[in-house]
Amino acid sequence: MGQSKTEKFDLEQNELAGYAKALAHPARIAILQYLIKQNSCICGDIVDELPLSQSTVSQHLKELKSVNLISGSIEGPSICYCINTEVWNSVKDQLNSFFETLAVKNNCC
Repeated sequence: MGQSKTEKFDLEQNELAGYAKALAHPARIAILQYLIKQNSCICGDIVDELPLSQSTVSQHLKELKSVNLISGSIEGPSICYCINTEVWNSVKDQLNSFFETLAVKNNCC
């Protein structure tokens, strides 16, 4: 399998692709929706909300945390997660800007 050649693209393109990849799984969307709905730091409840094993949920949390969409803080033996609002708002702005580029141009098809 060939290399992805991400170095051939600019920082913004790579960053936006990373966020899109992190959002590209329904379990991660469900995790984000749950965290938004709770509007607080959540520890063990996430596993109870999803039809997935603890280890699978942990992998999805790791992916979301790797792009800083969520933050985690250690409280005793568990880690509590919440939306990283600064990064969340930045991603929202980047995605809005990306989608608005088509609205400016005429549709050729």
